[in-house]
Amino acid sequence: MPETIVLDRALTWQEIAAVAKGAAISLPDKTWQRIAAARAVVDALVEKRVRGYGINTGVGALCDVIVDIPEQQALSRNILLSHACGVGEPLGREETRAVMAAQIANFAHGYSGVRIETVETLLALLNADILPVIPSKGSVGYLTHAAAIGIVLIGEGEARHEGTLVSGRQALEKLGRAPLVLGAKEGLSLVNGTPCATGLASLALARAAHLAGWADAAAAMSYENLGAQADPFAAAPLALRTSPGLRTVGENLRRLLAGSPLLAQSAGSRTQDPLSLRAVPQVHGAVRDSLAQVADVVSRELASVTDNPIVAGTPESPEVHSQAHAVGAALGLAMDALGIAAAELAAISERRIDRLVNPLVSGLPAFLAEGSGVASGFMIIQYTAAALVAENRRLAAPASLDGGITSALQEDILTHATPAADKALAILTNLETVLAIEVMAAAQAYDMQPGAGGKAVGTRTLYDRVRGVVPIYRDDQPLNGLVTVVRDFLRTTDVGM
Repeated sequence: MPETIVLDRALTWQEIAAVAKGAAISLPDKTWQRIAAARAVVDALVEKRVRGYGINTGVGALCDVIVDIPEQQALSRNILLSHACGVGEPLGREETRAVMAAQIANFAHGYSGVRIETVETLLALLNADILPVIPSKGSVGYLTHAAAIGIVLIGEGEARHEGTLVSGRQALEKLGRAPLVLGAKEGLSLVNGTPCATGLASLALARAAHLAGWADAAAAMSYENLGAQADPFAAAPLALRTSPGLRTVGENLRRLLAGSPLLAQSAGSRTQDPLSLRAVPQVHGAVRDSLAQVADVVSRELASVTDNPIVAGTPESPEVHSQAHAVGAALGLAMDALGIAAAELAAISERRIDRLVNPLVSGLPAFLAEGSGVASGFMIIQYTAAALVAENRRLAAPASLDGGITSALQEDILTHATPAADKALAILTNLETVLAIEVMAAAQAYDMQPGAGGKAVGTRTLYDRVRGVVPIYRDDQPLNGLVTVVRDFLRTTDVGM
């Protein structure tokens, strides 16, 4: 049975990531009561004809057009259908589940005013793993992604279940539910807020934290193979620089390299090592510190109401507030920062790969190939790593500064939080592959070490785990297939530090 996360408080980014991987969500009575209370406020706003954006007015530049009670259901439906205009390849399973989880978490704060039936249907789809097809492109913020979810609730659009594509109506039939007829404000609430960016950001954080551990492991393996000096990782000198991330990386490297015969053999052979080796605590540590700052932003976002408008008060004295909580500026900046941090990890990893395969500096057979000239070994896979690092450099340009003007000057500043999260995930995918190449190259380097020097206990464990999934490479098969195997291993396996 999958883990069940109880939504009785603000979810954490780690919990959103767990739901992305398959955990279920349940809502306790007090959460349902908050949702119902907010809906009662919306009903009172409608009855009292208190003007509220998207409740009894049009949206965007049509915000001053009054929509009377008989047309409010049509307004909600039409918002979903017109906003469902995303394009491109659909989001993956984990990305879709993360967005849906963040959307449910936003409604659970009790300020959106959607009906209980609407949240129940969204929750049922998520827990049954019947997932709306969400085109990945076309959003400057959140609208198109969220609309692709919302239209399934009304029996439109498409969903995927157990690898099969079904219509929105068929998806609901699998749950024994009829298509919803949305009430006032529900169409707007279903496309509003920052859940798209928050869900993707939570997933990006989880992947980045996971890969940070493997980056340290890969660096330790490369460091040992290249006969570097141990002093850069010594605890006392590292402590002179204030950085929690640096301290963690130093501890990881010392643990993995403790008692290394290879490092003992090379001790004193040079004054100091090149920066791609010597600065691992400083670079990897800075990345970890950046991730901690991003995590604070995402945690605050999950604890916040990001709908617009928000409803408050009581049915007797209902309130509606049109503010800009749906603007994800903080998330856009944070995801740009995460993307840059991940790109930095890939960049330093590629430099270590180059040193492993370069006979001018490695002291190992050229390109880690068996047989001089006949085999190319890891020559060209280093090109692949360099290409991915270059692509990351392009992707790391800030999305949050892209700007743009939409809706006839009504929305005249755009912060691109969802695109920022999307490209951060793309950078992380490239980072996975670069680290897989480094780990493979380091394992190959161990197999080609001259002399009697051996591995540390920690790096021997890493080597054995890698050799458990791929053999030594002898130019006997396409190398990209083996890289895929190692990449999938890194993605699904905890580094164990």
